Amino acid sequence: MNWTSALPEIVLACCGMAILLFGAVQARRDTFHLASMLTLGSLLLAAMLAIAAPLGLAYHGQFVTDSFSLFVKLLVLVGAAFTVIASLDYNEHENLRRFEFPVLVLYASVGMMVMASAANLMTLYVGLELQSLSIYVLAAFARDRLRSSEAGLKYFVLGALASGLLLYGVSLVYGFSGSMQFDRLAAALADPADVSPGLVVGIVFIVVGLAFKVSAVPFHMWTPDVYEGAPTPVTLLLGTAPKVAAMALLVRAMATPFGHLLAQWQQLIVLVAIASVILGALAAIGQRNIKRLMAYSAIGHMGYVLIGLAAGSAVGVRGVLLYLLTYVFMSAGTFACILAMRRRGEMLEQISDLAGLGRRDPVLALWFTVFMFSMAGIPPFSGFWAKYFIFTAAVQSGLWALAVIGVLTSVVGAYYYIRIIKVMYFDDPVDAFDPRPASLSMLAAVSGLFTTLFFVIPAPFVGAAEAAAQVLFR
Repeated sequence: MNWTSALPEIVLACCGMAILLFGAVQARRDTFHLASMLTLGSLLLAAMLAIAAPLGLAYHGQFVTDSFSLFVKLLVLVGAAFTVIASLDYNEHENLRRFEFPVLVLYASVGMMVMASAANLMTLYVGLELQSLSIYVLAAFARDRLRSSEAGLKYFVLGALASGLLLYGVSLVYGFSGSMQFDRLAAALADPADVSPGLVVGIVFIVVGLAFKVSAVPFHMWTPDVYEGAPTPVTLLLGTAPKVAAMALLVRAMATPFGHLLAQWQQLIVLVAIASVILGALAAIGQRNIKRLMAYSAIGHMGYVLIGLAAGSAVGVRGVLLYLLTYVFMSAGTFACILAMRRRGEMLEQISDLAGLGRRDPVLALWFTVFMFSMAGIPPFSGFWAKYFIFTAAVQSGLWALAVIGVLTSVVGAYYYIRIIKVMYFDDPVDAFDPRPASLSMLAAVSGLFTTLFFVIPAPFVGAAEAAAQVLFR
């Protein structure tokens, strides 16, 4: 039992407990900023330990460390760090300076890292629930506000339903196969002719439970309300790390234990992907609240990621990982810009509030433009290359119709991204926003530079994604 494989998760959990105890002991003092700095240090330490962790199976085959899990863990930690940085100024202004906030982000990260290394259906569930329970609380963190409490309650109720469906699927798979280990399931299901219908039903329930976590249609109903109602740094978190972890979990679950059953589950993924990209392209057009628009945008983007999974190949998984990589930076940068929409101390969320931003604040407008062009898939920004890898994988797997639908919905979706740019540069200016804190400027700049310059040095990222994808298709 090589327990050092899980050392990053163990150390991160211990750091969380230490920060929690420190905050409880210093309850009469404002320890939010110090707890946030300690959390950022803990996330950095976990990243270094993850890079140095030995590869292989641990805990009797229930926990795996490989190139795929490392890629996902580093993305998760980046998303969590971005969330903590984004919360520094927001929580100060919104009177949410409580040390529990970064601790909850930290424990959500532990759950997501466990999800990335799950090699057993029960490990999968434990990691998923640790992440979910933390984010339920974060969504309702502004407990004195009706919208935040409503967002937390909706997410909790629907999340509990999804967890129940997932557990039911796990029980069916175990009942019809006799194992919950991914490697044993893969060996037992090597011949699709011997697979019982009950097992296929179990796989469907597992897909449903995980599709909820990535807000794929028709399990997306929670997304717009939770995105709008949760504190904006929490919305940033929802749009980055949990999406990466849940999608990676879905990819590993479909490719490893159920990889031989591609014909049984591929059509389900195709249908969910088509529904997601269509809804994401059309439902966002009428939105006036930018956080709700980003919610429907996220649904569409997860649909594009599912196209890579539907391809059922190493090339498709490489496209999935590259898409998730670029999406984390695009989404984090966009929400950093949204957090800068503050006038006279009040947060603003309407697209009309961006009117004339190109003249009032050219730098913020420039970063906003970069992220909108990238999300629309316009070259040379990273979003274009992400879609290129996804559509290439679909074509190579013969999914021509899926690729064509993806391209067409991408064109339709470009409308609402470009509309934001039109409002910033061509509408009559309104009052200027308050000065931006350095933390948001740094976050927007880092994300913007990555999004803009990805095409200059893509080789290290493509190589890392290629190596991670090959692990699942040995």
